[in-house]
Amino acid sequence: MKYKVNENCIGCGLCPSVCPNVFHMTDEGTAEAIEEEVAAEDEAAAEEAKDGCPVSAIESE
Repeated sequence: MKYKVNENCIGCGLCPSVCPNVFHMTDEGTAEAIEEEVAAEDEAAAEEAKDGCPVSAIESE
C-alpha cells in the first residue's frame, strides 16, 4: 500500500511521530509520505497515523 498526504495537512507532526519510516516533515512545515510501497512491518503504524490525522490529510492507495 502507498500513502499520500494531501493539501489539507496543517503540519501538526502527528504522522511522523507515529510512523517515521513512512512520514516526514518538509521544509515547508507540512508532512510528506515516502513514494514507495510501505513495508509490511510499517503498515499498522501508517494506518494509525492516517486514522489519527486531525484533518484527514492522509490518503491510502
